[in-house]
Amino acid sequence: MNPRIMVLAHNHPDLHPGGTEIFAHDLFHAYKRAGCDALFIGATNDVHRERRPGTSFQAINDAGDEMLFWAGHFDRFNMCQTDLYAVAPDFARLLKSWAPDVVHIHHLVLWGIELPMLIRRVLPNCRIVMTLHDYYQICPNDGLMIHRGTKTRYTKADAIGRLSGLDGFTPDQHAMRAVNLRNHLRAVDHFISPSEFLRDRYIEWGINPDRISVIHNGRPTVAPVPKRDIGTAGMPNVFGYFGNLNPWKGADVLLEAGRILAADMVDFNLRIHGVALYQTDQFTSRIADLVAQSGPQVHHIGAYQREDIPDLMARVDWVVVPSIWWENAPLVIQEAFQHGRPVITSSIGGMAEMVRHGHDGIHVRPDDPAELARVMKDCATNPKLWKKLSGHVRPPPGIDDVAEQYLAMIRRMVRPDFVAA
Repeated sequence: MNPRIMVLAHNHPDLHPGGTEIFAHDLFHAYKRAGCDALFIGATNDVHRERRPGTSFQAINDAGDEMLFWAGHFDRFNMCQTDLYAVAPDFARLLKSWAPDVVHIHHLVLWGIELPMLIRRVLPNCRIVMTLHDYYQICPNDGLMIHRGTKTRYTKADAIGRLSGLDGFTPDQHAMRAVNLRNHLRAVDHFISPSEFLRDRYIEWGINPDRISVIHNGRPTVAPVPKRDIGTAGMPNVFGYFGNLNPWKGADVLLEAGRILAADMVDFNLRIHGVALYQTDQFTSRIADLVAQSGPQVHHIGAYQREDIPDLMARVDWVVVPSIWWENAPLVIQEAFQHGRPVITSSIGGMAEMVRHGHDGIHVRPDDPAELARVMKDCATNPKLWKKLSGHVRPPPGIDDVAEQYLAMIRRMVRPDFVAA
């Protein structure tokens, strides 16, 4: 018998197409294809949707099994729902009426750390699974595990918050935050991490190793686009960046590298796909200045839709993922591998796990434009290297295969005596 699964994310990909929302939504559809009854709920607030007084729920499309949950006001430091008494009764009624066997949580932002305990109180026999997509519970600096001011990375949180660089919070507040989050997460039956690196961080933070497993993310199967025809005299010299532009994704590092290459008279092209949503004027001005200073070889393509990716991938030889924080499982790396593109990426976190240095991509030191420029120059002028690396690229796991891994685990939780055929 297939379990009845409620899938919860901190937004819907139609409103905020981030990697977590996209994966959660894809997995939801894979659950349905596997024969499960499934319901997808994305939390939202007035950043993306206008409030509709009188109900906590809104439609997102014509599907009857997808909806939005109005999350009210959210305390990002404490990860708590400040409108709990306003929103909890409506969600509790939905839990009782839909009666899932399993609630699969993909994020607690907007929902609040109170969510697992609420589910446990309303449905004592329901199993709770949580996929940990980042480090929000560990690090109050938006889960980056990086100092806000100095950009110094750390792998283990400091009990009094000195490493996060946040202003306005006392050591006692940092300590109580960690205790409160760990206590609430006791209601979760099992955690999933898409990378070994992230799993290790949560074990160091206090999650029992027996309660957290690794299942790598997957992608819906797509036909790979052909590799760019470089001809007998051409070079694999077109680089692509895909994703949001923010201070932690390293787009400015890549643009600095592009400026170095242009000044060095290297024959290359760099295509920047994405926009700087919700960023400071200082950062957006810096990006615009770097693009302008790099000359005609650097093109800021701008926003793109999911359906545009194959066409955009067809125009590049390499995908660059220059993040300066501990990315866990970047969607763009899997998209690049789906289309046979080798990846140049920072040598840290889940990025270093996903890309095998010298096999299907190249590792570079994070936040080092000079080294990145040197590597890009080597890649742009070495067809044999490109042919070798692109020849070793393999597509990521299919989302339906990943769903089966989740379901095998879920069935054992719902029915401990279950044995797969």
